[in-house]
Amino acid sequence: MASSPILNNFIIPDHIFVPGSRVENDGHVPQCPVLVFINSKSGGQLGGDLLQTYRNLLNPKQVFDLGEQAPDKVLRTVYANLESLNLQGDKFAKKIMETLKLIVAGGDGTAGWLLGVVSDLKLPHPPPIATVPLGTGNNLPFAYGWGKKNPTTDKGSVEAFLDQVMKAKEIKIDSWHILMRMRAPKAGSCDPIPPLELPHSLHAFHRVSEADDLNMAVANCFPGRLPHISRRILELLQYGKKNPEKFKNQLINQTTYAKLGCSQGWFLTPLMHPADRNIAQLAKVKFMRRHGEWKNLNIPPSFSGGLNPWGTPNRRKQSDRDLTPPFVDDGLLEIVGFRNAWHGLVLYAPRGHGTRLAQVCVI
Repeated sequence: MASSPILNNFIIPDHIFVPGSRVENDGHVPQCPVLVFINSKSGGQLGGDLLQTYRNLLNPKQVFDLGEQAPDKVLRTVYANLESLNLQGDKFAKKIMETLKLIVAGGDGTAGWLLGVVSDLKLPHPPPIATVPLGTGNNLPFAYGWGKKNPTTDKGSVEAFLDQVMKAKEIKIDSWHILMRMRAPKAGSCDPIPPLELPHSLHAFHRVSEADDLNMAVANCFPGRLPHISRRILELLQYGKKNPEKFKNQLINQTTYAKLGCSQGWFLTPLMHPADRNIAQLAKVKFMRRHGEWKNLNIPPSFSGGLNPWGTPNRRKQSDRDLTPPFVDDGLLEIVGFRNAWHGLVLYAPRGHGTRLAQVCVI
């Protein structure tokens, strides 16, 4: 474990990670204690290299490989130890609980996973999260000022990032929970449901009875079929897991997805599909403004995506349609529509944006 005076600001002592440890009040209390979570499978081999560098610089016990340890279990254990030690008067525990920060290195899915875990755990002192862009999709790190390019994994680069974490400004962002429900089969029962291999961002719940308040009239049904394009992307992701060395370059990865998009007709939607075949056939979407009533959302044929798809509505539109510029902590969701991928290219133009459908607090 490193002993640099600068790195000592981040290093958490061993006893914090061991249940039932004795109180220790000797030694340096870290100014900016961090727990580091790295998706070693992201960015080709970069994730593994970054994991090794962090473990060389910090206490290896505070650096976790997300492929081996789930963050919710790690945080539950660490916070249980901190609570126990704090009650015994451990000065390290009290300080760490108040100043702990999380570093997560991975793509948008990994960053979203950690954000969801922290929200779900309802910790007494929720730690702020710094995101390291690693992999192909890095919109979350980019949006919050951490950059979009994959990092270099050398000692100097990691130390520089740690310094940025210590000096970073904390902000609050909205947290949205999405409940997905399936229509019950006409014949037979859907219970018991066999164990599901869900992504880390999804949680399975027991079946909700028709008498339950959660079973509202606005429940929607999605046909039980996986679009061909989703299968192709899934195959590509599985191939990336088996051959991480072939997915180290961000530009090559993005080019691969672009080729897949062209081959699947993302850019040819109006030509290949009738205009009346769109998401409106798959679901009825209802929205609600603040303290308002449920309304149907009229969704034209669309394709979602972009850099700043909402843009900044002018004063007239803000007044006529009750629209506002988007903020991460305003409690509102922006619903933006695109006719196809060509329409999405407008985002690269100055002040370009998609079709603003609605700005709501509930969907």
